[in-house]
Amino acid sequence: MRASTSASPHCLSTEPFSSATSLSPPLCLSAPLSMLELTWKRFLFPNPSVSAARGQESAGIVTSNGASPPTYTTHKGMGLVSSAFPPDALLKLRYGNLGICHTRYSTTGISELQNCQPFVVDTLHGKIAVAHNGELINAYALRKKVMRHGVGLSTSSDSELITQLLALTPPMEEQDAPDWVARITNLMTETPTAYSLLVMFKDVIYAVRDPYGNRPLCIGRVVPVSKLHSSEEDTEGWVVSSESCSFQSIGAKYYREVLPGEIVQISKHGVKSLSVVPRPEGDLPAFCIFEYVYFARPDSIFEGQMVYTVRQRCGRQLAIEAPTDADVVSTVPESATPAALGYAQQSGLPYIEVLCKNRYVGRTFIQPNTRLRQLGVAKKFGALTDNFAGKRVVLVDDSIVRGNTISPIIKLLKDAGATEVHIRVASPPIRHPCYMGINIPTKEELIANKPEFQDIAGYIGAASVQYLTVEGLVSAVQEGIASLQQKDRISSNNKSSKRVGHCTACLTGKYPVELEW
Repeated sequence: MRASTSASPHCLSTEPFSSATSLSPPLCLSAPLSMLELTWKRFLFPNPSVSAARGQESAGIVTSNGASPPTYTTHKGMGLVSSAFPPDALLKLRYGNLGICHTRYSTTGISELQNCQPFVVDTLHGKIAVAHNGELINAYALRKKVMRHGVGLSTSSDSELITQLLALTPPMEEQDAPDWVARITNLMTETPTAYSLLVMFKDVIYAVRDPYGNRPLCIGRVVPVSKLHSSEEDTEGWVVSSESCSFQSIGAKYYREVLPGEIVQISKHGVKSLSVVPRPEGDLPAFCIFEYVYFARPDSIFEGQMVYTVRQRCGRQLAIEAPTDADVVSTVPESATPAALGYAQQSGLPYIEVLCKNRYVGRTFIQPNTRLRQLGVAKKFGALTDNFAGKRVVLVDDSIVRGNTISPIIKLLKDAGATEVHIRVASPPIRHPCYMGINIPTKEELIANKPEFQDIAGYIGAASVQYLTVEGLVSAVQEGIASLQQKDRISSNNKSSKRVGHCTACLTGKYPVELEW
């Protein structure tokens, strides 16, 4: 059984504290004591519900005063960030000047408070706090190994397992002080993927990505609000998050990604890269391509390119691969909107809105069971009848995973007057489960593996259904990376380029590493 927490860590370090407001789960922060009043008003109190985009089940924050020994303060709660962190709960955290937080949607394991992150444990050298995004591919073997050391595990979460592995003293470490590079390197040796981590120890936070870079993690620079859109570099602090879209709302600017295998130290002295742990020779990076397809917010930046732009390219490629006779192009809002615009631009058809989205309903994909996902659709959309009655509609969606949500949408549009509804999907059919942090648990749940897929158009009530090919998706994603590398080579006169690779396991069944059960 896999036990993990897919969401994202957040960290703020060296000045302001941005715990629960960021949009991607793990986030960390650190601030000088003189800035605490500014810190808590600016980072904790505004719009905490923004974190829910990557996790809706639970959330937690751990803060530290950075002393030696430090005092850690923890608060965890179930549900959306807005309900897990009422103002009175945040007040008790205000004495910290650095901290990490996390929002969770479970890929496996129970949706209970005991699995809520961050985890805090005592080690030989003091307390550590850990927030984790991803899923370990060899969790079962690691759990047995940790237990052989006499360590009991109280949860079903991979995150606790990671925390206990970091607490163990590696062979190369001296006894008088912890060597965090050695400990994290030892963790990477024990489990190659899939995780991004935040580790808080005393007055330092370490930001880590696994050697394959499967889960995202990036660094932001906190600046004065007046200089948020200027090129001046007046740094007030540093933040780390799974997605860069979380930065602007807390007064931070995107700085850079944490590289695959990189260990970054964040402290009052700034940001320092300590080490990059390599992959086995010949292995490519394996950043999750589903982040581009659906999971990430469109204004996030991965691999130097905005997700919105990649989705537009997917839509243009889809129009080339799967044209159709229709009158208008529209979208299943909102993650498919950039792809629909790209399809319309390439096909020459007008883009219109046909669905009105209820913005107060959460994301149906990350609801923990099928019934909640299906009820979510019924509450989520209304038809904008005047825009499409009597017309043939191309409806672009980003993905069809289980097939639970698209069929009622098609019925809604046809009942409201659409003469035909053609479905175009801006990603390939999902045929395989993900074992690295996205909730696609079994082959049996996937519509692409069911007998009905042979006539999926008839099954869901569409006039036609066509998907983007795997080759088309990879091309759309990597086109922007190749362009950036070309610009870098010209500007720096450097003929070498970084190797590029993406995990397409849910589409092809080719996993970046051998799975262990």
